[in-house]
Amino acid sequence: MSVAHRGAEMIIRGGRVVDPATGTDAVRDLRIEGGSVVAIEPSIVPSPGETVYEVDGLLVSPGWIDAHAHLRDPGVTWKEDFATGARAALAGGITRTCAMPNTNPPVDTAARVRDAIERSAPYGLAVHPVGAISVGRAGEELAPLEEMAAAGAVGFSDDGDSTLSVDVMRRALRMSKDLGLPIMVHCEDPLLARGGSMHRGAVSREIGDPGIPAEAEESFIARDISLAEETGGWLHVLHVSTVRGAMLVAEAQRRGVRVTAEVMTHHMLLTDEWVAGRRRFAGEATVDDLGRIDPLAKVNPPLRPEADALGLREMLRTGVFAFVATDHAPHADRDKPAYLPDAAFGMSGFELAIPSMAKLVEAGVLSWPEAIAQFTCNPARTLRLPGGSLSIGARADITVIDSERAWLVSKETLYSKSKNTPLLGMRVRGRAVLTIAGGEVLHDELG
Repeated sequence: MSVAHRGAEMIIRGGRVVDPATGTDAVRDLRIEGGSVVAIEPSIVPSPGETVYEVDGLLVSPGWIDAHAHLRDPGVTWKEDFATGARAALAGGITRTCAMPNTNPPVDTAARVRDAIERSAPYGLAVHPVGAISVGRAGEELAPLEEMAAAGAVGFSDDGDSTLSVDVMRRALRMSKDLGLPIMVHCEDPLLARGGSMHRGAVSREIGDPGIPAEAEESFIARDISLAEETGGWLHVLHVSTVRGAMLVAEAQRRGVRVTAEVMTHHMLLTDEWVAGRRRFAGEATVDDLGRIDPLAKVNPPLRPEADALGLREMLRTGVFAFVATDHAPHADRDKPAYLPDAAFGMSGFELAIPSMAKLVEAGVLSWPEAIAQFTCNPARTLRLPGGSLSIGARADITVIDSERAWLVSKETLYSKSKNTPLLGMRVRGRAVLTIAGGEVLHDELG
């Protein structure tokens, strides 16, 4: 990995520049000076001392934004920390992320928001903390939202759990109007979900798991939409995993309710069959059967049947979802034992965002400009984040993608401290080969 000094002058030459924010899709050269994009031209003649990166045939996009991730810092750093999370994100082409507050202690005060921003700053990944909705994420007492907003929180969530108190949710949604920040909800009825490790259906019955019914998610989506409609607040529904859940969001949007939503890469590509060890991407015929249950495919919300995965793709195309994210949820090997009920929910995702979107492009679901928009201008615009564009004068956050590069997903090729993805051992296509953050090259595989 080669690293340029901050503020170094460089040219990114000959790539297909795709910037959905400005409508750019053309072969162009980029000049970077002082950490900013200063020129985008058909051809730029290098000046003495400028570093030139030749990227013919590659995609050049704004730095990717993963608006839903878990960095495990503080308190759970055997899974991930700010340093390893940043390294994994940058290797995946991600220059900016929103960090969920289910750490130990939870990010439920202004001081903890500031701590996350300050301690993550040295590693190159721009981290935007999401504050907790409730004190301790216990769902019973409203956390100091206004103070956390002033400290830099970009939204509020009890992610990992639903906020059980209707009164707390109502008050939070009312405050969201004044703060201009979303209440980002993990929708799951804990009583309906209790005891399950995967989607309740034919596959869960086959392997003897109680399962988590789709109704556990959908009932709380309906509850929180109702509260948003009542209060006029901004509701953002995290990781929608069923078509019916997405339809509830779409219907609310048509009624004028202020509700946005996101969908995860894995919920559009993987199905509940992966938990049984039958690895087949939704819509494809080839099956790689592990011959055993795979705890790496245990995630919350769970992987659903193929009809949901394919349906969510269509809902993405129609604009129901504001953006796509990964829900990067690293877990160490000890957190994923073979016995499914004992395994933690979650899978790592930073380094698989690009190959996942490449898979959707290959399937004809999205074009590359559309795929890039889902991880750049769409989350930036929706959540009012910096970045997401390569306009002149913008901070030089840039991701260069080799959409055809094939690579093996393995513990050796992943930079995250945790390697918990059900794609281990599989060959995928699409990789970030150059990641620049603030004009500094922080990941370089061009050689």
